[in-house]
Amino acid sequence: ISFTEALQHFQSMELSESRVKVRAPGRRGIRAALLRCLCGPPQLRPQLWGEQELALAMAQCALDDSEWVHMRILQTIYQQLTCSRLGCPRYGAHWEELGFQGRRGSSPLPGEIPRPIPKSHSNLPWSNSVLSQLPQPHSVILVVFQNFPFCIMSVNITRIVIQALQEEWLSRECNRRQQVIGVLNDLYAAAFLRLSRLWKQQHGTIADAGFFLKELELSTKKKPRQLLKSLEVYLNR
Repeated sequence: ISFTEALQHFQSMELSESRVKVRAPGRRGIRAALLRCLCGPPQLRPQLWGEQELALAMAQCALDDSEWVHMRILQTIYQQLTCSRLGCPRYGAHWEELGFQGRRGSSPLPGEIPRPIPKSHSNLPWSNSVLSQLPQPHSVILVVFQNFPFCIMSVNITRIVIQALQEEWLSRECNRRQQVIGVLNDLYAAAFLRLSRLWKQQHGTIADAGFFLKELELSTKKKPRQLLKSLEVYLNR
């Protein structure tokens, strides 16, 4: 499935339950607006509120095995990361190629090795999103770099970017580009690029993952434009 088709699917859905869970910022009183002008990020423009709400609602949308589009998204993730032209069963050992781990037959359960990620992350809204409902990631996988925790970092970078949007740290860039989801996608890629550079430069191991995530969270919230510029330079090269 293409990204455009997947996005159109979610745009056509009501997502009423997910939207109820979304706490849409940016519609506060005069006092809050003044404080924002003095010491905080700018307010997202009203014409972008709908796209912001859609992005946050999508992050709340749980994976549904009976929804064909969700399964096509899952298949596409597998095919793109493994360079395979073939589909695959919903459950099975083949997911271990991407660092996922299951037990008791078809039940996708977390791996036994603890993750280097703060417990508080499990309580955030993204924990029930389509992406995070995939079979849970193993602590070490061999994708891109040996011993690089690709799946763990992917899910956590998604969390960081969504949280930055929810807290309005991306409003200035969204206003500048007059879009929200495009900014989210580019910032996700930019954060992953930053991570890969940190991992190489500092000879990262799984024990460093928590430290790198903190650095990515700070950069994403405080310096999103700098991250995006770095991605632009990298792609142009």
